Amino acid sequence: MKLDAIIAPVQEELKSFETHFRRSLRSDVGLVDAVVRYMVKRKGKRIRPALVLLSAAACGGIHETTYRGAALVELLHTATLIHDDVVDDAGTRRGWPSINAIWKNKVSVLLGDYVLARGLLLSLENEDIAFLHSTSIAVKRMSEGELLQIQKSRQMNTDEKTYFRIIGDKTASLLATCCEIGARSATEDTETIERLRAYGEALGIAFQIRDDILDFLGTEATIGKPVGGDLKEKKLTLPLIHAFQNAPSSERKRVLRALKSGVRRKDIKEIVAFVQKYSGIIYAEKVANEYRDRAIETLRDLPDSEARHSLTVLADFVVARKK
Repeated sequence: MKLDAIIAPVQEELKSFETHFRRSLRSDVGLVDAVVRYMVKRKGKRIRPALVLLSAAACGGIHETTYRGAALVELLHTATLIHDDVVDDAGTRRGWPSINAIWKNKVSVLLGDYVLARGLLLSLENEDIAFLHSTSIAVKRMSEGELLQIQKSRQMNTDEKTYFRIIGDKTASLLATCCEIGARSATEDTETIERLRAYGEALGIAFQIRDDILDFLGTEATIGKPVGGDLKEKKLTLPLIHAFQNAPSSERKRVLRALKSGVRRKDIKEIVAFVQKYSGIIYAEKVANEYRDRAIETLRDLPDSEARHSLTVLADFVVARKK
């Protein structure tokens, strides 16, 4: 099933979300308005707002506070993407020139700050303090996860425990926040809210493991980025970590030498073969499926609904996707 079909139960609500999102970014400064218009036209799949809306729908219904929560997480996500493009010196975003490629780094950094501030004000002005608390935790975790990954890529000593800390903080924290905010906008039942948060956390970990698998098995045409990108950045992900655990010391040292000296195209093919030889892919797929099952289990006691079904199918989708 395609992603559009999965989020179909909230397709109309996503259109209403777009109105809230655009309204939250308005400015009387011409440069801000011009960059924002460019940014909004090149929107992605809106998976995070969709998660907020689906979680609310599964827990009782979508309300005005749901739209504000969805706008908040998308503003936060957008701000991080703008700053990431500056840090990575990225020239494109979703196939279009990035903001920093057109308006340069100073404008990009300031715009990222502006977008983040608009999200904070949206919550404060409406006294959505619980939303603000949840997103603040997510920002903290995302920053710590990114910095920990930078530290470990320099040291080249990421173990499995550290890997899960990194992907939990970098990826799963924001998806968990989306689901928590959606549930919180629809119900006051703390057990239900925590259940949806746990769903988002497990979903995010399964998603990132699949992403890391595709870095070994995908093609640039299907995944939309160069294969072996993590290897070039000296990131040790689950397939490679597990292969290291199984491989003889001599082979492990050979691969580590290649990573430390900077991998070339031929090195990537050899490292992919190494990961497959020592069951890194099989193991990572098994773990991703375990987190998928964990995510689905958290939904078990929710009332039957289209939204709950979509959340279930989404968990299957993230571990089966090819890009």
